[in-house]
Amino acid sequence: MKLNNKIMLITYADSLGKDLTDLREVLDSHFDAAVGGVHILPFFPSSGDRGFAPLRYDVVDEAFGSWDDIRRIGERRYLMFDFMINHISRHSPYFEDFMAKRDASEFADFFIRYKDFWAAEGGFPTQEQVDAIYKRKPRAPYVDATFADGSTEKLWCTFGEEQIDINVRSERAQRFFAETLTTMAENNASIIRLDAFAYAVKKPGTSCFFVQPETGELLEAMQRIIEPYGTMVLPEIHEHYTMQMRVSKMGYWVYDFALPVLTLHALYDGDATYLQRWLEMSPAHQFTTLDTHDGIGIVDVRDLMPDDVVDATKEKMFSEGANVKKVYNTEAYHNLDVYQVNTTYYSALGNDDDAYLLARAIQFFAKGVPMVYYVGLLAGKNDLELLEATKEGRNINRHYYSREEIDREVERPVVRELIRLMELRNSHPAFDVDGGFEATIPEEGRLSIHRTSADGGAWAQLDADLAHRCFGISHS
Repeated sequence: MKLNNKIMLITYADSLGKDLTDLREVLDSHFDAAVGGVHILPFFPSSGDRGFAPLRYDVVDEAFGSWDDIRRIGERRYLMFDFMINHISRHSPYFEDFMAKRDASEFADFFIRYKDFWAAEGGFPTQEQVDAIYKRKPRAPYVDATFADGSTEKLWCTFGEEQIDINVRSERAQRFFAETLTTMAENNASIIRLDAFAYAVKKPGTSCFFVQPETGELLEAMQRIIEPYGTMVLPEIHEHYTMQMRVSKMGYWVYDFALPVLTLHALYDGDATYLQRWLEMSPAHQFTTLDTHDGIGIVDVRDLMPDDVVDATKEKMFSEGANVKKVYNTEAYHNLDVYQVNTTYYSALGNDDDAYLLARAIQFFAKGVPMVYYVGLLAGKNDLELLEATKEGRNINRHYYSREEIDREVERPVVRELIRLMELRNSHPAFDVDGGFEATIPEEGRLSIHRTSADGGAWAQLDADLAHRCFGISHS
């Protein structure tokens, strides 16, 4: 099934029940009309980072099920899979072959070797070049790898040490890309999400992030591979909103990662000024988010609100959110990412049902196709038990729901009302992706969004009172 204009659920294979069979049954029994698509987060064998350090892509992790289970979910809902284009596990057969054979390996140029990449600098970047790199670590991004013969080399490593970066210029890597994307497309992927896409192209003397024109050329090459299958790529980029705009103008769908913080600000302060401006200027062909498997991104909203307003909104996540603490974004919880705050969206709004439903109503009336994270689907609170058990900051928003727990949670009034809103969004013709859109501020503290179908024959309107956290919906 290919992309359609219905809400997409984001979930791990083992978060709504224990495996893919449970996931399919939960969707069919509780959310059949509410969920039209499913982004199944990495379900391949992996050595870490909850699936984002893949060993291979040709099989499904047997703990979750099989390709048959994936295809069964795809019979009723369009699917999105993850391809970690930037890196692969250090325990993958590709990396292990390289470690065993070094220059004799067919993967000798599959990874980014400092001795080659920085050859002009003698094998290591200058401090000026290190400072220019957009990185996740306070030093040059590398690991020291030890080969079977006892020799060592520095290899590019952007994220965790389990995730070794791939040399996208390598012919062997390009063949690997084609094989992987084809396998996904042949197994019902409607959309292939290119994880950490902006990091993939590295070039000396640049930030090594969203490098142009090479990054645009890589995106075009990936889309060309899966075009015959009717499958599309979705580049994942967390950074300044203008990067999403640039990709959108190239003709691709993009993420709206700015909406979460803009919506929080509107609800915290009862002020729709910045939110309304973004709703009007954002692209039509986008996937909107309030929550994902990561934290709530701060960097994505820069320059859409003044810096002091961004900072104040971030502080209000801690002061007005429920059990949202700064310590969860520190080394004590294995997280030094200054670009996001770890919390569920429901808890960021103080576990307030009315505020949460209003936030979702705004998302569903925004342009594009909405995505709802599985914890958000059940209006989940921060999971402090899992957080403390693992000392992993992001696990505050990665609760494991049993079938019995799901049966209870769907009976909560806030969840029942959310499902009703989702069903309206999926069924009403006013929400055409290419239909009419208008967001206005009729008076201070209020926001109105008017949607019309492309043929003008259907309409729907959201009238929100931000200060009192209530809203009404009218429609044809």
